[in-house]
Amino acid sequence: MKPIGKISHYYDKAGVAIIELQDTLTLGDRIRVEKGENAFEQEVSSMQKDYKPVEKAGKGDSVGIKMDQKVKEGALVLLLEKGE
Repeated sequence: MKPIGKISHYYDKAGVAIIELQDTLTLGDRIRVEKGENAFEQEVSSMQKDYKPVEKAGKGDSVGIKMDQKVKEGALVLLLEKGE
């Protein structure tokens, strides 16, 4: 696992988190979201940048990702390697 960003905002009604990326993220990647004792893993199934769907985003980008669970602002986002 390697840290790739932090949650800067969460839209409760839409279930979408805004992630400030510090590394590359691609559709289909598996991520782990951690904040305190709360943690879960999910696949990145949809991602948007500037309200447009994208397949890949890089360092410095802010992207919106549909989340499987509620997340808190400031939560750490980790990229899971294949097989993790």
